[in-house]
Amino acid sequence: MNVRSEPVLPITQQIEKPAINQLMTGWDASLKLMFDSRSNKTILARRQHHGPLVIQKILYPEGNNPAHGVIIHPPGGVAGGDRLQLTVDMQTESSALLTTPGATKWYKSAGRQASQHIEMTLDDNTQLEWLPQENIVFDGADVALKTQVNLAENAVFAGWEVVCLGRQASGERWNKGNFRQQLSIKRDGKLIWNESVVLKPDSAVLRSIAGLRNHVVFGNFVVTAGNTPTEILHACQQISVESSASFGVSALPEIFTARYIGPCAQEAKIYFEKLWHCLRPWYASRDVVRPRIWAT
Repeated sequence: MNVRSEPVLPITQQIEKPAINQLMTGWDASLKLMFDSRSNKTILARRQHHGPLVIQKILYPEGNNPAHGVIIHPPGGVAGGDRLQLTVDMQTESSALLTTPGATKWYKSAGRQASQHIEMTLDDNTQLEWLPQENIVFDGADVALKTQVNLAENAVFAGWEVVCLGRQASGERWNKGNFRQQLSIKRDGKLIWNESVVLKPDSAVLRSIAGLRNHVVFGNFVVTAGNTPTEILHACQQISVESSASFGVSALPEIFTARYIGPCAQEAKIYFEKLWHCLRPWYASRDVVRPRIWAT
């Protein structure tokens, strides 16, 4: 395994010898990041990567905190047999916002599963925002997504995921394949959130009134910052989108969560971003500053 640990370099220097995408085994790519606080500024203290999964130069559009990073998968899509692994460690007092430059495309599998495993560990008094673009699941794709978040006592995580089954722009429907997704969150080793979905094109939940109601886009947004203030929850309940979508928010003792089920991934992201504007002053004590990559 070709693993490197080194100071962060410009994106053009990060991949000197791209890994070979083997026809039968697919990409095997991993990226490990550690953020730390130095002189009240969050820095990317360590980075290791193997294969085509990298991070762009860290930016600071909000001052010293949080550090903004863009996770890039240079091939542009994930094929059957590909395995992606992202590991993020947040050291005490650090804060970061991570996103992606565009939609993650999950291609036809050709009989092999493609997977993505994300593990994020947050020490005490840290904040991490994971705000990627949507996942587009092509017809015939076999996809397994797993995200594990490990929180210390006072750590705050905010993250969303949006999934689109099929390619709406080209009129392609998701008629064949498998999709699995799991999100689990632990605080001090205690499980506080666990949800999973297993879908096939013939799954009854796709059409059920208690499921996706024949919609092809679904997403969730979670914030782990303790009890949601009543005024924040009420403000979020007033946020809406003008479409046939179903959406809503709820608050549990450890978790704020929002859901979207509807016809459009872009609409889901707009809805979640509206919520983000409302929620961030509460859980992060700062107003929203959009990642620059979203404007390109």
